[in-house]
Amino acid sequence: MRINDYGIPTQTRRKRQLQQRILIAVSLITIIAVCGTGAFLLKNKVTGKPSQNITLNTANDGKPDNPSEAESEQAEIILDSPDLQLIAQADRLAAGYDYDSAIELLKTNEQYSSDPSVLEAISSYEAAKETLVKADINKVTHVFFHSLVVDNSKAFDGDVDTPGYNQVMTTVSEFNKILQAMYDKGYVLVRLHDMAYETTDENGKTVMTPGNIMLPEGKIPFVMSQDDLCYYDYMHGDGFATRMIIGADGKPTCEMEMEDGTVSVGSYDLVPILEDFIQEHPDFSYQGARAVLAFTGYQGILGYRTAASYQNSPAYEQDRQEAAGVAQCLKENGWELASHSWGHLNMHDVNIKRFKADTDKWKNEVENLIGTTDIILYPFGSDVGDWRPYTSQNERFTYLYQAGFRYFCTVDSAQYWVQLGSDYLRQGRRNLDGYRMWKDITAENPAKRRLDDLFRAEDIFDPDRPTPVPEMSGS
Repeated sequence: MRINDYGIPTQTRRKRQLQQRILIAVSLITIIAVCGTGAFLLKNKVTGKPSQNITLNTANDGKPDNPSEAESEQAEIILDSPDLQLIAQADRLAAGYDYDSAIELLKTNEQYSSDPSVLEAISSYEAAKETLVKADINKVTHVFFHSLVVDNSKAFDGDVDTPGYNQVMTTVSEFNKILQAMYDKGYVLVRLHDMAYETTDENGKTVMTPGNIMLPEGKIPFVMSQDDLCYYDYMHGDGFATRMIIGADGKPTCEMEMEDGTVSVGSYDLVPILEDFIQEHPDFSYQGARAVLAFTGYQGILGYRTAASYQNSPAYEQDRQEAAGVAQCLKENGWELASHSWGHLNMHDVNIKRFKADTDKWKNEVENLIGTTDIILYPFGSDVGDWRPYTSQNERFTYLYQAGFRYFCTVDSAQYWVQLGSDYLRQGRRNLDGYRMWKDITAENPAKRRLDDLFRAEDIFDPDRPTPVPEMSGS
C-alpha cells in the first residue's frame, strides 16, 4: 500500500480500494442496506440456498479489513457467476436510490429475470421505493469549495498568498471531516439538474420544471460545487495539486509535484477525494450525482494552459487535447461542468461591453473544450440582479440566457436560497472555507452561526490555520 508524504492515497492504493469494494459487493454477506431499513442475502441461482459467505472483520469501525489472498480468490470465483454479478450491479444502483434502474436492469435480463434471487431483489427494491418521500427543492442547500490545500506548511507559510488561502481555501483534512459529518447527518448529494430541468409545455414553450427528488425519510438533499478548477500559476509550489488527469482506473484524479520535483498521482483535490468517499458510501450520492465544477479561462482549465494567450507554447495543442479528454471523463463520471466567467469578473459591476466580451470569450475558449454547459457560478457571488426574479429587462441576465445558461448561482450564507423562475433556476451557495468556519467559531451570538446544520466548525477547523482568519470581501 503506497501512502504519500501527505497521508493521501496514491493511484496504487485507489486500485486496492476498488478491489476491496468489488469484493464487498459480491461477497454475499449482505446487499447494501436499502434505505437503512434492512438488507437481504443473495441466493444461489441453482439451489436457492444462501451462497458461501466471505467473512470480513468489521469490529473496529464498520469497515472491512483489507481482503486476504484467499478472499480475493473467492471473489474472483464469485464474479464468474453472471446472476450474482447482475444483482451486484443492481444493488449498486439501489444503494444510490435509483430503484427504477435497478429493477429495469434485472427485469430486462431474459436469462435471469425469473431467477428466485433476482425476483427477491426486485421485490426488495420495489418495497424500498415505496418508502421514499419527495424532497422540497426550496430547501436544498448548496455548499462550495475552492482547490483543497494538501500541504498546510506550504499554503500557510506566511507569504503574501497565505491570507487568501486561509480565507477561501479548505484543507484536505477539513474536507474529509466535512464529508463524514454531513454523511452522518443524512445528507445526500444531488445534481443541480435534479432540482429542476427544462421541459416543453402544452404551448410548445420551454419552461423550467421542479425536479422529483425521492429520498428515504430523514435524508437531506444538497448540491456541491467547486470554483476555479484551473490550478493557476500563482498556486504552484504552495501545496496544491497541479493538474487533473485520467487515472489508470479510468476515473479523474490529480497530479501533484513533490518537493523533489517528481510528480505523484493521487487523491489531491475535491474530485478524487469525493469519488473515493462515494465509492465507500454509495448512499451519499443520489443516482450517481457528483459535484458541479466551474472553470475560468484566462489561464486555462484543469491545470492545462489552454487559453489563447498560450498558443505559442509548444505544449498548447497537446494541453487543449488532454484538457478536453479530462473534461469528457468528468462528464462521463457524473460531474456537472460550469462557467465561472472567463476572467473571474464581478459580473454585476463590470461594464456591459466587457461583460459581453468575457462571456463570448468563455464560450469560445472554454466551452469549445468542455462541451455545452448551462450553469454559471458567479465569481465573488456577484449576481447580475437583486433578490427579485430575473426578467427580460435585465440586459445581463438576457445575454447569459441567450448564451445558453439556465442555472445561476450566487453566494449566500443562508441555509438555503432557491428561486425557480419560469425559465431558470437560481440558487445561493455557502462557502465552507477558513473564513466561514472562523466566523462560526468566534460568533458571540449563537444566532450568527451559519454552519451548525452541516457540522460544528470547531470539530472541522484545521489547527494548522493561522488565526485569526482575516476578514474578506468576496469569494
